[in-house]
Amino acid sequence: MPLRDHFHPPLSTQVSWEGFHALWPGMLTVRLNAILPAGFRAEPRVHLGALFEIDVAGFERDEMTGRTDTTDGGVATAALVAPHPTLTADADLSQPYEYEVQLYDESRGRTLVAAVEIVSPGNKDRPEARRVFAAKCAALVRQGVCVAVVDVVTDRSANLYADTLDQLGLSDPTLGTEPPGIYAAAFRRRPVKGKPKLDAWSYPVRIGQPLPSLPLWLTDTRWVPLDLEAGYEDTCRGLGLT
Repeated sequence: MPLRDHFHPPLSTQVSWEGFHALWPGMLTVRLNAILPAGFRAEPRVHLGALFEIDVAGFERDEMTGRTDTTDGGVATAALVAPHPTLTADADLSQPYEYEVQLYDESRGRTLVAAVEIVSPGNKDRPEARRVFAAKCAALVRQGVCVAVVDVVTDRSANLYADTLDQLGLSDPTLGTEPPGIYAAAFRRRPVKGKPKLDAWSYPVRIGQPLPSLPLWLTDTRWVPLDLEAGYEDTCRGLGLT
């Protein structure tokens, strides 16, 4: 099923973006929790205010046991092959960045390992809003959190994936001179011989085409696919959109 344009008629007159934005992360959360290994859980986060942000986060709760092949009727999980990054770069990700991020109660054993940010129009409408969004994503990446950014806002042209890379002192030559206005991207930090590297996956998206899947990293070596298209279609059906 294709991506619809939620910011222009006829769809914009049927369902508000705020309504769609509120439901989509929940649908992605349901799908993620169905495939996450033992010890991980996804939860939606809605922050209402000057910026309308929604996170879907993975939390490492206990020692991860994973799933193994069994001979007594148990579930076997096939190995997944991660897509090759569209960008891999040496990066100084150890510098502290003075931006407040949400803290979780360590007594409950929850550690943030991944977050999904669905871009709203308010994240793109002013330079300051774009800087705040990019700074938040960059700060999470520096802390070792895998960050996915999903942007289907068609009435703003900024590319917050490029802005986040700029916050990290990097650029992606595959974006060209005019980065796409709608896209899906993921970032993760990983150590290589004691030095940090940044891997990024960036895909332009188009109205009328299916959304891509992104790798959502739980550890340096373990990941699950974030199936944006399936979650998007669940949301459209839930809102009666065809």
